[in-house]
Amino acid sequence: MTAIYVDGDACPVREEIYRVAARLRLNVLVVSNGSRPIRPPGTSNVSMVMVGDSADAADDWIAEHISAADVCVTSDIPLAARCLEKSARAVSPTGKHWTQANIGNALAGREIARHLRELGTNTRGPAPLTKRDRSRFLDTLDTALQAAMREAALS
Repeated sequence: MTAIYVDGDACPVREEIYRVAARLRLNVLVVSNGSRPIRPPGTSNVSMVMVGDSADAADDWIAEHISAADVCVTSDIPLAARCLEKSARAVSPTGKHWTQANIGNALAGREIARHLRELGTNTRGPAPLTKRDRSRFLDTLDTALQAAMREAALS
């Protein structure tokens, strides 16, 4: 069965995910290292997974457990790449659908930004989510989930 894995510590679209999952009757696993307490919605289809407090503990847990029939919601580009390696789908909170065709450029851009920060350049953080971003996210999530559910039905 298809599940939604959420890189929970910095996910601004958890409420949207919960609503979509309830509509489609899917399970949600919100994975967190506990650095920011996340209050679960109190529904039976949402599970909170607490992992160790190392920097990549949540990413490692998701990458270990996700399958080709699942979708990961993350703004972490390396985690999205790891999910794609397992043939899972990955979506960013702004509605970017990560694919084998676009993840390489995203990883390269991330590496350039890291290098610029090391040199002291202010690369700014992500812009706040707009209504348009949330709408695009919902469309992209729905598309990814439909594809994942088809995949699950074939397995």
